[in-house]
Amino acid sequence: MGIGTYISIITLNVNGLNAPTKRHRLAEWIQKQDPHICCLQETHFRPRDTYRLKIRGWKKIFHANGNQKKAGVAILISDKIDFKIRTITRDKEGHYIMIKGSIQEEDITIVNIYAPNIGAPQYIRQLLKAIKEEIDSNTIIVGDFNTSLTPMDRSSQMKINKEGEALNNTIDQIDLIDIYRTFHPKTFIAIQAYLKKQEKSQINNLNLHPKELQKE
Repeated sequence: MGIGTYISIITLNVNGLNAPTKRHRLAEWIQKQDPHICCLQETHFRPRDTYRLKIRGWKKIFHANGNQKKAGVAILISDKIDFKIRTITRDKEGHYIMIKGSIQEEDITIVNIYAPNIGAPQYIRQLLKAIKEEIDSNTIIVGDFNTSLTPMDRSSQMKINKEGEALNNTIDQIDLIDIYRTFHPKTFIAIQAYLKKQEKSQINNLNLHPKELQKE
């Protein structure tokens, strides 16, 4: 499988995976969906707890976690694809992880973000600026941004404030495109997924399944 052919990604906020029943449900759901890559937010693992997440057919599981049972992100890569890891960048608080590698000699970068509840727009804007040089036409950015970026993303009580507008400007400057909103312009979703707007991108067909599991 080459990037230019097809890549399927699931991204979901799991609201904690410390309960065995929650991990079992997640494993069953991932195996049923059968994606190539799965990105999780809010695993609530501490570094010593990550071994608990085991899924048959998914040996490559990469975590970023803090020392408390909050935040936490993970990127899971199916054994069905030959994903060669080059570098892994982890946030010490468990708010993002970035993996750079290749699939059949085609470069790919995956960034999974869980923004803090407070100051989310500013956090994401600073992070995107910090990793700007790492973002190219084969970069996929997914996650739970904890902020409204378009009127479709907010409830009637929420407004896009100045920080949200500044984040949107940064996204435009980096030349990212909201791929879920592109294919589903009228559907509310709290999970974000972006690709860089370049005609020469090798990622031609991305199958994205944003979902959320119930809290523990």
